Amino acid sequence: MPDPTPDAWTRVDHYLTETLVDQDAALGAALAEQGRAGLPAIEVAPVNAKLLHLLARIAGARRILEIGTLGGYSTIWLARAVPNGGTVVTIEAEPLNASIARANLDRAGVGDRVDVRVGRAAEVLPTLAGDDPFDLVFIDADKESNTVYLDWAARLGRPGTVVVVDNIGRSGQVADPHDTTSQVVGTRQGLEMLREDPRFDATALQTLDRKGWDGIALAVVV
Repeated sequence: MPDPTPDAWTRVDHYLTETLVDQDAALGAALAEQGRAGLPAIEVAPVNAKLLHLLARIAGARRILEIGTLGGYSTIWLARAVPNGGTVVTIEAEPLNASIARANLDRAGVGDRVDVRVGRAAEVLPTLAGDDPFDLVFIDADKESNTVYLDWAARLGRPGTVVVVDNIGRSGQVADPHDTTSQVVGTRQGLEMLREDPRFDATALQTLDRKGWDGIALAVVV
């Protein structure tokens, strides 16, 4: 069996995207607007976005929490997964990103079911306490705060809430004990919390897609 190379896994990613993922005009426009505004191209790959969409549908999610909006690409996928009357609350630290996301969401026809909250997630999350629990939580923000976000995912969820944490592979750096950069340390701490905290049952998968070598953690609140 040949070893994977960036060219090979990118080719497979394009094949899988073209075969299984419907990239419509609204999604393409969201990425284009994000690029024109100079936002970094760090949104989830299309195959991963479709996975989020399917996980939300499998979970029957009516209320979804997203931590890290960027330009709203993944938010559109999540909003399309909730039924009529469903809601996505998405938190974005940067006002410019939030304004671009709102325009993208409106263009995609899902703006009425998305509540974009602007501010640092660690400060916004406590304001959500007391509302109905979330059925799915997607964490895709600063990795240094993963343990904070996981704690709030459990607090704001319920037994059965699905939690997805993005970018846990870090191009293999997560398994390098000599790598002490803050993002890698934060990622490790989040994974260790998923192992040790009795509120979670979790696993993780490595991924290879057009964004490179990374991974996701998948947990359920117990």
